[in-house]
Amino acid sequence: MASFEFVREHSPYKNREALLDDYTPDTLVGRDSELEEYHGALQPAIYGEQPDNIFLYGKAGVGKTAATRFLLDKLENNADDYDDLDIFTELVNCDGLNSSYRVASHLVNILRDPANRISETGYSRSQVYELMWDELDSHGGIILLVLDEIDHLKDDSILYQLSRARENENLTEARIGLIGISNDLTFRDGLSPKVRSSLCERSISFSTYDANELRAVLEQRREVAFKDDVLTDDVIPLCAAFGAQESGDARKALDLLLKAGDLAREENAEKVSEEHVRRGRDLLEREQVARGIADLNDHERLVVYALATLEAEGETPARSREIYSRYKALSEAARREALTARWLREHLDDLAMLGILSVSEINEGSAGGKYREYALQQDLAVVLDALEETLEAMGVHTSVKGYV
Repeated sequence: MASFEFVREHSPYKNREALLDDYTPDTLVGRDSELEEYHGALQPAIYGEQPDNIFLYGKAGVGKTAATRFLLDKLENNADDYDDLDIFTELVNCDGLNSSYRVASHLVNILRDPANRISETGYSRSQVYELMWDELDSHGGIILLVLDEIDHLKDDSILYQLSRARENENLTEARIGLIGISNDLTFRDGLSPKVRSSLCERSISFSTYDANELRAVLEQRREVAFKDDVLTDDVIPLCAAFGAQESGDARKALDLLLKAGDLAREENAEKVSEEHVRRGRDLLEREQVARGIADLNDHERLVVYALATLEAEGETPARSREIYSRYKALSEAARREALTARWLREHLDDLAMLGILSVSEINEGSAGGKYREYALQQDLAVVLDALEETLEAMGVHTSVKGYV
């Protein structure tokens, strides 16, 4: 077994953390127009004025959160030059804090001394709001609250309360600016009318990266992350091309570059090569599918298994009734009572949102009407590998024996 000292000498990295999700570069490339519009929306804060509420829309991995961290870091640094200016920022991920109550209690706790923090239970929502107003006003100044993945909020009460805080005389010293970040382009449409009218937000749309923009992003990170001349010439273009195929997702392109570098390091390779990129892509795909399927319950896994068997038989895209028939047969084989066809239709759409299935809307006019068809979005062998426990528990269906 090699010593760790020997292994360390062969690392291709000089700063691996530059490829991680929470790294904020000194400059952002490929987002010039979005940054200019975003900068303008934040500009009132440097004058001590309450900024507009801002909503950022765009698919995952297009730089919304990175741009927010980048601009807010600069805003806070610039604010230090003015004695009469107090700017405080807080980023809340609503995937973990998915209710108005939890967001409000989080705000109370980040503004309080650790020894005086409140629990997440035991208060009414109105009590938590009162505590929140007290802490916000005691802090004073400009407070910019970022609600990342805001579409995970189960209710919009906190949006209304914060956007109307001064108008309703809940705050007199602090000025609140809300920044919402969402991958759901229709999120605003689902808000109640009073929330939409009170937000009066500026909306900034982030477009997907093209391959050239992704190359610029990756080149920028390469200079910080890797030692000189350890990447072969085809690594960055290939990572960018795969990222462009993944709907212009910079995060996936960076993850792929990171995985390629890790594979090269594990093997003590002198260079990170195209072969590392291609193997890394396959490993990331398997990890993504495995994580998604691991979070499913037994019936949801049977739905995926049902579609996998149809895929193996060349019977996809398939309608929900065809998938239900196969799911019902698999449930009986697994000695489980099948759930309803309505339940299956609802969960097919959930599985599509997770990226496990793809869905197509078919419109055959007055003769055939509208309906949806589904297919696996991931490689069949990869999906079956992630369903290993299900296959072991109930056996391998005849149609997929050649894939496992």
